[in-house]
Amino acid sequence: MIKFTIITLFREAIEPYLKTSMMWKAVDKGLAEFNFVNLREFGLGPHRSVDDTPYGGGDGMLLRCEPVFAAIESVKSKDPSAKVILPTPVGEIWNQKTARSFMEASEHYIILCPHYEGYDERILSIVDYKISLGKYVLTGGELPALIIVDSVVRLIPGVLGGEKSAEIESFSDGDNLEYPQYTRPEEFRGMKVPEILLSGNHGEIAKWREEHSGTADNSSKY
Repeated sequence: MIKFTIITLFREAIEPYLKTSMMWKAVDKGLAEFNFVNLREFGLGPHRSVDDTPYGGGDGMLLRCEPVFAAIESVKSKDPSAKVILPTPVGEIWNQKTARSFMEASEHYIILCPHYEGYDERILSIVDYKISLGKYVLTGGELPALIIVDSVVRLIPGVLGGEKSAEIESFSDGDNLEYPQYTRPEEFRGMKVPEILLSGNHGEIAKWREEHSGTADNSSKY
């Protein structure tokens, strides 16, 4: 079983998604487990503050060390082997190969969802994996957390419907892209399914798919 504990200020932004579709199926089948830690519970003072202004000046607020360390240590006190993931622009670019390596390791991952302008740099000292989803900025770490969880959990054998569903799709083998796919009807508004796919000749179909890998522009897998 793979386990994710998500440290966030906005559990309500994440939990509904994890209770639907393939994520719910993974939990129902005992293949994955999702837990949440409210960072605010470890806040300081009467208002449970988790942020403060940056030294040296500048706009915005930064996550403070104390609540973040306390939240992570509360999880690690029960499972010292848990690995910490931080979505951050300075991290390794997330890809399918990395997602598969996380799935195969089948560990307990703690995902810290940063917010505000950023985080105190010293927080990196307790992070095992710094992950970037690309060269753009989001308002918080909740969306990156969902992307990381989804891309890992869907690879667990038994989560997707087909036995090889996760093996033949885009990026399953480096930079490969999936071949075009079609379903009924055979013709729609003048657009026809390639005859070879209707032939029943599995050898020729496999050859056609190999030749056309990377030309699909209608995949629902992002």
